[in-house]
Amino acid sequence: MGKSVIILSEDEIALVRESSLLVGRTLAEVARHIAPGITTGKLDAIAEEFIRDHGAVPGFKGLYGCPSTLLTSVNEQVVHGLPDDRPLQDGDIASVDCGVLMNGFYGDSAYTFCVGEVASETSELLHATRECLALGIEQAVEHNRTGDIGFAIQQHAERKGYGVVRELVGHGVGRKLHEAPEVPNYGKRGHGVRLKSGMALAIEPMINMGVKEVKQMSDGWTVVTKDGKPSAHFEHTVVVRAGKAEVLSTFQYIEDVLEKKGELITKG
Repeated sequence: MGKSVIILSEDEIALVRESSLLVGRTLAEVARHIAPGITTGKLDAIAEEFIRDHGAVPGFKGLYGCPSTLLTSVNEQVVHGLPDDRPLQDGDIASVDCGVLMNGFYGDSAYTFCVGEVASETSELLHATRECLALGIEQAVEHNRTGDIGFAIQQHAERKGYGVVRELVGHGVGRKLHEAPEVPNYGKRGHGVRLKSGMALAIEPMINMGVKEVKQMSDGWTVVTKDGKPSAHFEHTVVVRAGKAEVLSTFQYIEDVLEKKGELITKG
């Protein structure tokens, strides 16, 4: 990641918003198709076609050698799972992370889907992770620091007995997918980079049902929980403002689809 924090103009923020909303629409297209029996490889193809049909290019594909449009992390996979030809099973959860590049600016968002009927304790993990995201976003205001975001996320997750991943963090977003500053999901109040109005951040709690420790698989991409228990991941792109952060991405498109399918479990 670059060292210097970038402050975006209102015109640039509008372009990040446009890209971020397309990510939301792409994830809604995934929501239409996700079900027991579909493969993550098929979801990846659907997402790439949708993004290109809307005048953008996949933000991940080719970046750092990434072979796919989506990163699809199932059950104990935390992040960076590569789409493949294994069918999703009833009871799985699948974090789907997506980025797009349009008009020179990136958008980035992730949503963890339930596949069929999931265990109640898994639903509780997803709900808590959504709460962590909301609490982190509340702290993304001018004059706060990145540690305030991380502290809010960490406190809520650990209070509920969950593990907070340390090795992977949120980040700035703009002309590059990963800009400064890093945005950890743990930390101390008043520590870290000071937030300034106009900074665009991807805030993305990765919360484990069990221990916080993770390991990377031999494919060089997929990160899994060390104890094999499920992990949830939700991400929004936001812009720092005075008083209240502005969320540039959205889950509304996704949840409209899930609601129609009768599969909406957690909302907010």
